[in-house]
Amino acid sequence: MTNAKKTVVVGVTGGIAVYKALDVISKLKKKDFEVHVIMTESATRFVTPLSFQSLSQNIVNSDMFSEPKAWEIQHISLAKRADLIAVIPATANIIGKVANGIADDLLSTTIMATKAPVVFAPAMNTNMYNNPIVRDNINKLQNLGYKFINPASGRLACGDEGEGKLADTELISEYIQSMMYDKKDLQGKKVLVTAGPTIAQIDPVRYITNRSSGKMGYAIAEEARDRGAEVTLICGATSLAAPFGIEVVSSRTNEEMLKEVLDRFNEQDIVIKAAAVADYKPKQYSDRKIKKAEEELNLTFIKDNDILKKLGTLKNNQILVGFAAESNDLLENAQKKLHNKNLDYIVANDITAVDTGFASDNNKVTIICRDGKTIHLDKMSKRQVASRLFDLMK
Repeated sequence: MTNAKKTVVVGVTGGIAVYKALDVISKLKKKDFEVHVIMTESATRFVTPLSFQSLSQNIVNSDMFSEPKAWEIQHISLAKRADLIAVIPATANIIGKVANGIADDLLSTTIMATKAPVVFAPAMNTNMYNNPIVRDNINKLQNLGYKFINPASGRLACGDEGEGKLADTELISEYIQSMMYDKKDLQGKKVLVTAGPTIAQIDPVRYITNRSSGKMGYAIAEEARDRGAEVTLICGATSLAAPFGIEVVSSRTNEEMLKEVLDRFNEQDIVIKAAAVADYKPKQYSDRKIKKAEEELNLTFIKDNDILKKLGTLKNNQILVGFAAESNDLLENAQKKLHNKNLDYIVANDITAVDTGFASDNNKVTIICRDGKTIHLDKMSKRQVASRLFDLMK
């Protein structure tokens, strides 16, 4: 999500993971980035430049001394044009070159000439990656402000097992998008977000929960991260992959989530409670599985902790945001919750809507401010809702 079209120069170096760079470029184009590709000579041995040209929709650059297509010096032109340079995959060779100031081909020369951020996504044999020389080169570049997307662990092309696989292509494209995000108004801020459902245990194999997917809370956490905040995401039982660059803390029950939130609450600037926390729990928990005996099983439930209300009594300078998922009297119930729990904002959504809400990527909400201002948002992505929410906090 960017406010203006940005240019990413993708440097492709020689390694078996070269083909995965094609997927990254495809994802970047779908996110509306302008993409230019520089290939090293060894990279062209693995995948032809034509494949990269087709996906990037731009001429692929590889030879610093080739006949120019226009009157411009290639490495200087690309270095100036780039809003970011991403090296995918990054071999030990290119990392070593840049770390030691060597500029002997188009890619290394362009990196030396740019003032744009540079991010490396390493991919190599695990022994190479863990070689002290390579590690020193990586540390040196990180200390100079270059960014690295750590490789994954697993079975490598050579048959070895260990760290060295190129990071997931979706993660790489999201990392680049995050670096290019225009709004950085939360830098220096700490944001805590809760997401997903909690469970109330009945016995060792049974529990009750709700339909929350956690998508809204995750979208809020990712928006805060991309705006520059230090983000903690405390989540219940969700199937969503942990987002990069965010501290993720798992908490299954109401009690666990309360503890994790309270442990961090005082140091936060903004706290957004998007989790669907269980309001009730069984009065008695059976430490043995309840056996089938009668036609009916009757359980008595009691109120569980009201985490949001507790935070409302404890807050000092924090901005506190709650959610109201309602099936009727939406605005009336949300306004009561806003005042009763000492909130600054509340996001009200109608859970009976068939095309938004639970498990959907979209939402349709009304944001109510402490001063009485009400903002109605028509159907949009949950990430867009998150963006509008943070815009209000300026």
